[in-house]
Amino acid sequence: MAQLGRVGVVGLGYIGLPTALAMHDAGYEVIGVDVDRETVAQLEDGKTRINDVDDDRIQAAVSTGIEFTTDYAALADVDGVAICVPTPLKKTDTPDLSYVLDAAERLEPVLPDGCTVVLESTVYPGATEEVVGDTLASNGLTIGEDVYLAFSPERIDPGNGEYRPRDIPKVLGGVTAACGDRAMALYEPVFEEIVRVDTAMEAEVVKLLENTFRAVNIGLINELAQVAHELEVNIWNVIEAAETKPFGFMSFYPGPGLGGHCIPIDPFYLSWKASTQGIDTRFIQLADTINREMPEYAVQRVIKLLNDHGIVPSTADILVLGVAYKPDVSDIRESPALDIIEALEEWHTDVSYHDPHVPSFELGGGTRRSVTLTEERVAEADCVVVATDHSDLDTEWLVDAASLIFDTRNMTAGLHAEHVFRM
Repeated sequence: MAQLGRVGVVGLGYIGLPTALAMHDAGYEVIGVDVDRETVAQLEDGKTRINDVDDDRIQAAVSTGIEFTTDYAALADVDGVAICVPTPLKKTDTPDLSYVLDAAERLEPVLPDGCTVVLESTVYPGATEEVVGDTLASNGLTIGEDVYLAFSPERIDPGNGEYRPRDIPKVLGGVTAACGDRAMALYEPVFEEIVRVDTAMEAEVVKLLENTFRAVNIGLINELAQVAHELEVNIWNVIEAAETKPFGFMSFYPGPGLGGHCIPIDPFYLSWKASTQGIDTRFIQLADTINREMPEYAVQRVIKLLNDHGIVPSTADILVLGVAYKPDVSDIRESPALDIIEALEEWHTDVSYHDPHVPSFELGGGTRRSVTLTEERVAEADCVVVATDHSDLDTEWLVDAASLIFDTRNMTAGLHAEHVFRM
């Protein structure tokens, strides 16, 4: 395959690494940059901690020319750069763009004239121009003439094997029209479809809309799940029947809370920006309140089940299945399962967990390790709590082995047993 040019990808995590590989597959000469030396060393050895990327794929990419480094100077002769660094929240639930700013400051002295920079990290509306643009222009360069800047929100769905990065339509907006043109030219060989919007700010809001839409609707169904429980109505049956309507309804599902790096966080980027304009985003705030309460609600349901079955919570043996925030990934960021474990332990229950994707993690000042899932371990648990519905879990076997199950994910759907209770 003929080389299309030389590009860089800054940040080699859940988004950056698949992006770098997609650009490499399209025919670009790719330099992946990350400030974490351990990450770079692993990649140079053909290994990765990212679930969606096999070691074999890394080894094949390394053997065909992809480079990984901690040195931003390696980007001195690139045609374009994609910035894919984390954008978490501060403890005050306000945007933390320190990683974006750090990347821009490291890029500013090394980028060649005419380079195209595309920010993929989720930011508040206007941040592409205000944070990245102002930094890159600090040495007198003009955005849209000397350097070209655009925003293109990442849409990668970890654990989703159906859609590769190339298959997902790529939204893109330039700070100027010329910036949009350059970014289009950079990304067209990589993605099947480019959805161009008028400005970088429009593209920023697209990302925030997508995940705020999900957060608000999940909050709604979580609230309805609590109502349905009190009415002794099966919320899962209700949703299944409602989704038979061919228009005007979209299914969302209740759960023990929100997790991951997007849905629990992105709405705050929008609400924070709205607050600077004097706008109170009440839907976002209410949905967040409901979703944050769900781990505690799940625990209260478990405690009631224990009491109803004559089990004193302080003597109970609880087995939590799954601590990743979603199925078939190892990511525990913002995972509600961690809140559930801590809340259960406040009742002095003995809590252990099993997760094939998370062999260990740190919580409460100590290291937790996954237990082996055996029939004996399941049988001795007073209650098994399904917190994450990993696809490799044999639910029929689980129902047969357990004496009491609280299923927050409806993983046991269709298996009718008196000892199985669902969210």
